[in-house]
Amino acid sequence: MLEILYQDDALIAVNKPANLAVHRSKFVGPADSFLIDELREQVGDSVYLAHRLDRATSGVLLVARNKDVAAALGEQFMARTVRKQYLVVVRGWPEPAEGVIDYALPGSRETGPRREARTRYRRLATIEVPIALGRYQQQRYALLLAEPESGRFRQIRKHLAHIHHPVIGDCQHGRSDHNRLYKQHFGCHRMLLHAWRLAFCHPLSGKAMTLQAPLDEAFGDLLGRFGWNPGAGASAEE
Repeated sequence: MLEILYQDDALIAVNKPANLAVHRSKFVGPADSFLIDELREQVGDSVYLAHRLDRATSGVLLVARNKDVAAALGEQFMARTVRKQYLVVVRGWPEPAEGVIDYALPGSRETGPRREARTRYRRLATIEVPIALGRYQQQRYALLLAEPESGRFRQIRKHLAHIHHPVIGDCQHGRSDHNRLYKQHFGCHRMLLHAWRLAFCHPLSGKAMTLQAPLDEAFGDLLGRFGWNPGAGASAEE
């Protein structure tokens, strides 16, 4: 059963689980289930995606109840008036502690043309864990608040890898040694990227809305183990 964060006659917001594909595509292969099918069965009606999240990413996902609402929400995403805030755990401590990654990215095909892409980030918390890996006796990690200003394919993951602070658990763009460390020492087997908050205007009433998705057990337990509280350093009004 999918966790529904909000619903009315126009739209539904769900807390997408990590490692559940949103819909059938050439990127996910033969998956056992898809979010859009599960939601359709859960609500007993047709539903239409307003945007997408990577299979490995969790968090707020908007789904429209009809094609007109889907188109109206899609226009907000295209116009970049939707504010997206992600929580992400990365290797190392990015410097400066707050900045903008401005680096053009291709689409789903790496050989395709590159288009402008910007991601704002801010360090919310840091930790140094006493586990030897490679030539270092201790490992540094940080919790970031990431806000993509554009919506390119795997933008946050690619941008953080570009500045040498890859997302923990990212198999395509991350560091396999650090991914293994999190599995072995912390029992964490998911990519640590979560669509935490989404701010937009209701497509029918025009009312400003901000939706927040709670972390799953694996992500939440890790933050608790590190003593990290994202709410203490990131208000929705910022």
